[in-house]
Amino acid sequence: MQVRAIFISDVHLGTRACQAARLVDFLREHPSEYLYLLGDIIDFWAMSRGEIYWSRAQNTFVQKVLRRGRHGDKIILVPGNHDEALREYLDMAFGDIVLKGEHVHTAVDGKRYLLLHGDDFDQVTRYHRWVAVLGDVSYNFLVRVNALLSWLRRQFKRPGYWSLAGYAKRKVKTAVNFIFDFEDSVLHHVRERGFDGVVCGHIHWAEIKQIDGLSYMNCGDWVDSCTAIVEHLDGRMELIVWHGDLAAPEQPEAPVSQIATA
Repeated sequence: MQVRAIFISDVHLGTRACQAARLVDFLREHPSEYLYLLGDIIDFWAMSRGEIYWSRAQNTFVQKVLRRGRHGDKIILVPGNHDEALREYLDMAFGDIVLKGEHVHTAVDGKRYLLLHGDDFDQVTRYHRWVAVLGDVSYNFLVRVNALLSWLRRQFKRPGYWSLAGYAKRKVKTAVNFIFDFEDSVLHHVRERGFDGVVCGHIHWAEIKQIDGLSYMNCGDWVDSCTAIVEHLDGRMELIVWHGDLAAPEQPEAPVSQIATA
């Protein structure tokens, strides 16, 4: 399906949780003019803990993005907190990929959307980094457990996809309040700057909704929900959930070893 723009975030390349095979499948089925990578594409946090994992599918994803750039796609990368080291190179181009601290996308219908990762509006990430790291480790644990549960569901032929991490977010009041506070903070910023809406990531909670006349759109992630925002050729924005039929685990390029990083 040809679309005008694709918005993805929170891929977390370099980790076992990364659903790169599904992402490659999604990109293959959605040629576009614009491709926006809205942060946490590479997980330097995990790498700093020595938890490096690189699969063939992750390598294929990188190659596919570079190939799309060579073929004329406009590719913008907005770094997030997990790949914040890339913020040292803002406004520079690496091949056909341009790094930006934020970006403004004008849809075909004339609406202007602010594109950002969103960690600047997360008080925990900004001021209590050790809590954010602990939360990151806990979330990765839930995602790994979910992979086992998904395998068991397939063995018992249970239909659909069920997310343990998503269930925890819906049931834990603190998590729900955090999501609402995050949305309010982002939209307050967007309203002050006169945009029609925002496309962001960071909180791994995919959503499109209208709040007081503004469009709030969150890409979700590619470790659990496998979601993306797309702009259709008529300017319509849509949230796509992409699980496909990929049941087999991704295979690493070579036997995986823990690589210590300084």
